[in-house]
Amino acid sequence: MEVLAFVIGVVLLVVGLAVSIALHELGHLWPAKKFGVRVGQYMIGFGPTLWSRRRGETEYGVKAIPLGGYISMAGMYPPSPRERERAAAASSSGAAARSGRAGGGFFATMVQDARSANDETVHGDDDQRVFYKLPVYQRIIVMLGGPVMNLLFAIVLFAILLTGIGVQTATTTVSELSECVPASGASECAPSDPAAPAAAAGVLAGDTILSVDGQEVADFAEASAIIQESPGEQLTLVVERDGAQQTLTVTAARRETTVTAADGSTTTAEIGFLGISPTSEYVRQPIWAGPQAAFENVGAVAAIIWQLPVKVADTAVTLVTGGERDPNGPLSIVGAGRLSGEVAATDAPILNRVAGFVSLLASLNIALFVFNLIPLLPLDGGHIAVALWDGLKRAWAKLFRLPPPKPVDATKLVPVTFIVVIALFAMGAILILADIFNPVSLL
Repeated sequence: MEVLAFVIGVVLLVVGLAVSIALHELGHLWPAKKFGVRVGQYMIGFGPTLWSRRRGETEYGVKAIPLGGYISMAGMYPPSPRERERAAAASSSGAAARSGRAGGGFFATMVQDARSANDETVHGDDDQRVFYKLPVYQRIIVMLGGPVMNLLFAIVLFAILLTGIGVQTATTTVSELSECVPASGASECAPSDPAAPAAAAGVLAGDTILSVDGQEVADFAEASAIIQESPGEQLTLVVERDGAQQTLTVTAARRETTVTAADGSTTTAEIGFLGISPTSEYVRQPIWAGPQAAFENVGAVAAIIWQLPVKVADTAVTLVTGGERDPNGPLSIVGAGRLSGEVAATDAPILNRVAGFVSLLASLNIALFVFNLIPLLPLDGGHIAVALWDGLKRAWAKLFRLPPPKPVDATKLVPVTFIVVIALFAMGAILILADIFNPVSLL
């Protein structure tokens, strides 16, 4: 059963990832069509096509590997210069053409291939249904649409998690009572240990603590803080039992505990102890808790992305040395799938497992949002950066009454894009190997 639950968890993450990708690409598709851009394909996944159907001018489909997706928009870049087209058409000899391209080097060939593939989507200079002819703000909207959909999906998931399910909180209802005051560091009672104050004072499992020493308490953390600050002191507990309030008097026992400071040093402190264990329940949060948690996660993920090369290098070191990985460090899809499987297979109530999966999927969508905003091609942030540069050039020309500049030819950045893709592939490979051989585990 545990293995089956693990597999179900992995499958659920794959399905959740596919939904996230579908929404991301829909975020690009809808504004692109709204602004009149011709979209040839809307595909979820990569590799062989499992299913597709054409509606109007767009082919919608699902591919075998659900680790990405794309839409193909006409004229992502301006067409090649006519002089280059004439030169290519004039090359009647295939050998001569190959020689000319080889003479330009590997990256020059890549640039020309990118231009040729782009030109096939443009129907002449008068074609108005191309991406590069959109106003700058519309191009930005189209490219922002994908990441924003992931952010909105994450907000919905966090709202389900925090407002729909709630946060597991230690409440003021007593779950069980300790029989004794165990010695420092001990978890079980010894014959010489004194009786626990709460049980001796008549506190019962099921009682709900309303106030401690005259201070009303909303959760167990508040009650515990008052008790721990009162070693050896007499406290008044007001509890609700069977619908009626009762007042009990109890003297907090003295117990030594180890306190760890921020610099890692430890000291011994004396705290109050009653011997009460709380009941944990899911407490629903206000409706704004979901968006707040989403934006807090954006900041946390952005901090990781900013240091991604360093963190991946640290992960590579732990992969070689077998050292402990940073639990808050980057993960590959393999690591995320493994965590999802562990969440599903853990020995916990079903609601706890659902909450764990929703939290993981929400965090994954935050990662997709932040990662895609990196201003490097082929990521969405790279296309936004190109559109902003194009808008800046046009604004400069208009300000100084210069001739309108030519559209920015992003195909010139193909070599940089190639290097970025190789770097992302290398980092992904390191994370996948680490998630296989030195994984981050919940257990």
